[in-house]
Amino acid sequence: MVAKINSGSSLFGTLSYNQEKVEQGKGKILFGNRMIQHVDGTYNMYLNIKSFELYLDANKRTERPVLHISLNPHPDDKLSDEQLSTIAQEYMEKMGYGNQPYLVYKHEDIDRHHLHIVSIRVDENGKKLNDSYEKRRSEKIRKELEQKYNLIPAEKQKQSDTLSLKPVNIKDGNIKKQVSNIAKSLMRDYHFQNINEYRALLNIYGITVDEVKGEVRGKAYNGLVYSALDKKSEKVGNPFKASLIGREVGYHALQKRMDASKDVLKDKKAYNRTRHIVSALLKEQPSRKAFEKELAKNGISVLFRENDDKRIYGVTFIDHQEKAVFNGSRMGKEFSANVFHELFSKSDNADNYKQNFDNNSNDFKEQDSAVEAVAGLFSMEQHGDNYEEIAFANRMKRKKKKNRGRGL
Repeated sequence: MVAKINSGSSLFGTLSYNQEKVEQGKGKILFGNRMIQHVDGTYNMYLNIKSFELYLDANKRTERPVLHISLNPHPDDKLSDEQLSTIAQEYMEKMGYGNQPYLVYKHEDIDRHHLHIVSIRVDENGKKLNDSYEKRRSEKIRKELEQKYNLIPAEKQKQSDTLSLKPVNIKDGNIKKQVSNIAKSLMRDYHFQNINEYRALLNIYGITVDEVKGEVRGKAYNGLVYSALDKKSEKVGNPFKASLIGREVGYHALQKRMDASKDVLKDKKAYNRTRHIVSALLKEQPSRKAFEKELAKNGISVLFRENDDKRIYGVTFIDHQEKAVFNGSRMGKEFSANVFHELFSKSDNADNYKQNFDNNSNDFKEQDSAVEAVAGLFSMEQHGDNYEEIAFANRMKRKKKKNRGRGL
């Protein structure tokens, strides 16, 4: 069993992420500890937030009071909901959170069913609970639970290769093996609907792929050729035919994967997390660098395709949590390449104006407030913050200051 601990500053964002799984039929609440329930014994967002309200209101100093824990048993550990609940409860008690309010969610969206626990790091008086040597204590408790319930140890679990994948390193040599390992892992774990989306995914790891067509003995031939890329995204070394790497990354395997992905992605639910985050960020009119940085912090890669005139004509998002690759236009017209080209063109002009302003003015008050607002937005972490609320709050602050300056 693998245990992971994260902290955040927004309870709403953390609860929303888990609640969305429930509403999509990809998860459910197993039980709650010291949580307010509806008269029929169910939970809802309003009551969930109210359950934590006393603790958050009392908190004065802890910047990231929200606790988000995941417990991941091995797929071969066939556990009932009752057993999973018992394990979660024992883990929280041993970690010192037994008297805290918390909710235990079971996620069922992938073959490896796992638990997410949402709690709070401060008590009802606002005092932070002891988190010294937290990871070390978690590891000790995890091993005790594995032994007690005869679970497969975390050390023996076969984790997804994508969690530890690194881009091709030319200096390390054995390029063929590096390309092979990465391509096989990405082909197996990610969903994409065309070769361009697959190529965009490979590009992140320093690889590209080309489709080759020909005729052999009067029969049409289709194949794939893989190449490593340098830091300038230029091909280096010898290309590799898919047949030299493995049938699982060949042309027919790619066609099969794309067909399967179309079925998985047809309801577009896999786009929701990216759409929500990108939409909130766009309201803040970020620069391209800030936009890419914030997405990366949330496990999302973005690749822009540009022509020789530096005009953006394509944008592809890769959500590493949902294991989904898709062009921005799949999320809606408001996420098309033209939108991003116009946005970043304006932000570049704004940056130039700001630089000239800084060089010719000693009045930094407005600049500081703007920087502070942006810093508030770009300090957020995955599943830890409500982007829409923060973006809205920042806009209201600026509007209030603007009206105050007019004497309103």
